[in-house]
Amino acid sequence: MTASIPEPQRKVVVITGASGSQGIGIEAAPGCAEMGASVAITYFSREQQAKKSAHELASTYNTKAEAYYCDIRSFESVQEMVQSVIGDFGQIDGFIANAGRATNCGVLEGSIDAWTDVIHADLNGTFFCAKAVGEHFKQRGRGSFVITSSMSGHIANFPQEQTSYNVAKAGCVHFARSLAKEWRDFARVNSVSPGYIDTGLSDFIPQETRDLWMSMIPMGRSGVAKELKGIYVYFVSDASTYTTGADIIVDGGYCAR
Repeated sequence: MTASIPEPQRKVVVITGASGSQGIGIEAAPGCAEMGASVAITYFSREQQAKKSAHELASTYNTKAEAYYCDIRSFESVQEMVQSVIGDFGQIDGFIANAGRATNCGVLEGSIDAWTDVIHADLNGTFFCAKAVGEHFKQRGRGSFVITSSMSGHIANFPQEQTSYNVAKAGCVHFARSLAKEWRDFARVNSVSPGYIDTGLSDFIPQETRDLWMSMIPMGRSGVAKELKGIYVYFVSDASTYTTGADIIVDGGYCAR
């Protein structure tokens, strides 16, 4: 009688900010499902869309997928979400901290609240995610934490004024590097820095401004979210077990000019 070989346990990956019908998070999620992972996606304001996306992920990729409410601006909310995922899935192997917000004002014309809101969501929210899942990674002795930063963490965009966003994303890049050192004994930490990605969120920007953006991109076009999928899969998979403290820029060559 031949002994049966147990199937390897599925990885469980959490992706925040994956509730929209298009965007980086909703492309990272199927990428993880395609590699055989179970997926937990989070939403803040699009509950029905998130639950629909989770159902489609589960049925399309024959995996377990659930949607959870999470306000990344609240540590208690993030912590509750993490505990719910662990309770439902049994573990978390990868966490993609993707949720955040943009801005449309500079320092002088913007309010104090406008500055604080962006820093709190994009930088403090990333910290809350790391702190909430980090204890679980430490207990298990393994894990992969991936941060969505931006090329704006490396350069100052022109002509739009968005200093608060640039500062927050630069903080995310260095947070990933610093945390990679801090968590070296039990988890890997990396970041992804996308350039201009066509997610529909910039449709309100005047065409003249977008034409100027394109003139600064060597490849001459915006990226699409699907072109980032492979990087997130790489970071949360076992293909990247010797990669930590890295930041990968995907910007069509913008930062290489």
